Amino acid sequence: MNLVETSLPGILVIEPKVFDDERGFFMETWNARRYEEAGLPDRFIQDNLSYSARGVLRGLHFQNPRAQGKLVSVLRGEVFDVAVDIRVGSPTFGEWTGVTLSAENKRQFYVPEDFAHGFVVTSEKALFFYKCTDYYAPSAEGIVLWNDPDIGIEWPIDAPILSERDRTAPPLQKMSEDNLPRYPAD
Repeated sequence: MNLVETSLPGILVIEPKVFDDERGFFMETWNARRYEEAGLPDRFIQDNLSYSARGVLRGLHFQNPRAQGKLVSVLRGEVFDVAVDIRVGSPTFGEWTGVTLSAENKRQFYVPEDFAHGFVVTSEKALFFYKCTDYYAPSAEGIVLWNDPDIGIEWPIDAPILSERDRTAPPLQKMSEDNLPRYPAD
């Protein structure tokens, strides 16, 4: 497996070793020992699967407290996946990084706890899979506006399909610091 560091510390693109032949391919999508040796959590406790059509944008979501680290991948189709540093006091507060994930490139994206996360579907349909380090806690969920001009994410789509919650979320600068994680996280 190959690890690619991004512009934000702790956020990684993972390129698993893929064994291709005339029958198809084989790859490990998770190996606790190997991923722990690479500096990733060795314990994920919830798996999620999302199916969406072209143009659907989900995010930017986070939980505080009960933060979730996420190991994400695409089983069918393609998405543009984004992580945003929302940790109060972080030297990279409000900065983002993104990567294209697809069934074809088989990449994974690791988003540590205390970062906001979102993605937009760039193919006809996408089957999006992710492992989480904590359980979903609706009372701890927060959302940052997907097109917050201060963050300036360069989404590859102009008019996404959004849920009402995602469409009406506040920009990061208007969120109470009490609702955001701290840097360094305690």
